[in-house]
Amino acid sequence: MALHDPLIGTLLDGRYRVEQRIATGGMSTVYKGTDTRLDRVVALKVMHPQLAGDEGFTARFIREAKAVAKLTHPNVVNVFDQGADGGNVFLAMEYVPGRTLRDLLRDRGALSVRAALDVLEPVLAALGAAHRAGLVHRDVKPENVLITEGGLVKVADFGLVRVLGTADGAPTSVSTATNGTVLGTVSYLAPEQILPDAPTDQRVDVYAAGILLYEMLTGRRPHTGDNPVQVMYKHLHEDVPAPSLIAPAVPPALDAIVAGACARTADARPYDAVELLAALQRVRRALTQAELDAEPPASTQASPRYPTSEPTSVIRPLPRPADAPPTERTRALDMSPELMDQLLTEPRPYDEPTPVRTRRPNPLRRLPRKPLIWTAALTALALAVGGATYGISEGLYGSVPSVLGKDRGEAQRILDKEGMHGRFVETFSESVPTGEVISTDPGVGARARKSDSVTVTVSKGPKRIAVPDVTGRSADDAAAALAGAQLTRGSVTETYNDSVPEGSVISSSPAAGQLLQENAAVSLVVSKGMVPVPDVSGMTKDDAQKALQAAGFTVQTTGWDVFGSVKVSGQSPAAGERRPQRTAVTIRFSLF
Repeated sequence: MALHDPLIGTLLDGRYRVEQRIATGGMSTVYKGTDTRLDRVVALKVMHPQLAGDEGFTARFIREAKAVAKLTHPNVVNVFDQGADGGNVFLAMEYVPGRTLRDLLRDRGALSVRAALDVLEPVLAALGAAHRAGLVHRDVKPENVLITEGGLVKVADFGLVRVLGTADGAPTSVSTATNGTVLGTVSYLAPEQILPDAPTDQRVDVYAAGILLYEMLTGRRPHTGDNPVQVMYKHLHEDVPAPSLIAPAVPPALDAIVAGACARTADARPYDAVELLAALQRVRRALTQAELDAEPPASTQASPRYPTSEPTSVIRPLPRPADAPPTERTRALDMSPELMDQLLTEPRPYDEPTPVRTRRPNPLRRLPRKPLIWTAALTALALAVGGATYGISEGLYGSVPSVLGKDRGEAQRILDKEGMHGRFVETFSESVPTGEVISTDPGVGARARKSDSVTVTVSKGPKRIAVPDVTGRSADDAAAALAGAQLTRGSVTETYNDSVPEGSVISSSPAAGQLLQENAAVSLVVSKGMVPVPDVSGMTKDDAQKALQAAGFTVQTTGWDVFGSVKVSGQSPAAGERRPQRTAVTIRFSLF
């Protein structure tokens, strides 16, 4: 029998009632609760008591609240409050009903390309907003991706967030380790997170997002082992394999995306999640419907290899002998020196990487054997989806600069500086703010003729459609009007109505003029017209009155019913005639 959680039923900080435990991780436990002051459901993240006494962990916990509270994005779980009650340090956060990506993968095993991109794009949008705000998540994994009942994707648990300083507008890299401690989830750690004192920045989230994409496409993690050390060794010394080795239906362009995002050298990855999102969206536009909807073999059943969640790890350093020099091997991980030697044995991740292996010709294999750079990965990507050409004159060609996330004016200034001209087009976007650049064609880093225009796609913000006024129309005409407005007809409810003719729409929900997403459903209420008068002939007076009043009519009587048992001999209006509700119906009684 499970032990009772002592926090359940308590009131934190005199305000938050703890009601139900949702999940337990490596650093904290999450509960469903109620904010009694505002009468709303919240998620309460409470740090484990054994960590609450550590000033470093407590400071990191509080930093999460302050950092994420400044981050407003539809794909980020909001933090409402932070506090402490006795030994309980907690965050009050937005409660997101639904399930995690880990739950979805456990049920499906793998996802189609379309489904995988539908999940990853909002994840990258959330991480991109964090990166541009100077924040690094550092614990991106399926357990921290929430999918609401309505299909909205949200990134949660910024418990390992790092706030990066800025210099000249660029994030300054910071060390992962705090006194040698490694924080994160082993299967999603970038190589630089494992190495002692190695600088880390937003590209550790890009690496984890690449692992996330690989896992969604194949139904398994790229690096596994009998213990965490074996997994970390593979992160350091082995390239992430092409997803198509497991799921042959995965297009080469996505193999290239995974290879670039999961490059073992940070400089070979996209600069941040915004850049990775733009590359992913370019690939998506180039894929066919068949490629997007092809079901991978693993999607028919859940993967048996790791059916349970993987917690965030807190790996502490070994105490260093007083006479030992402060080498990286004695300060990095809570493991024996022999295991540490094994982990750091050559080759290091910055040596020649193992070429990406795939069953089909892969343009990445033709690159020189040196650390991949992201621009080369994008060039290979262009070759995979349609080919690329190179000029012979440096004066006629240049590399497309990154203008992602910039406004139109700033984007044109950056292009002008490179001697290029921008052709601006607009499109709707659910993830990129209005006025900011979504993508360029050719892509960032691609070689382009300076005399040609660079197509710059700018966000018009989310596409919203006003509900048309369909009152008074027939149900079929209303459905056609909704379809013409790129909306769909939802449920249809019929009810009697005195003023609206039978078969015509009385009202819609949402009402006319409200703004909805494309293809959203609009429910209709359709009139059944006036009410037919019930047939009460042969009933007693009491039964006749009940039947007429239940139908919405008033009752008048004529004739004698001395004993209360005389049957109704006639009525006016006659049975079946349609009359407005509250019409008086006369019933007659006769003794003869």
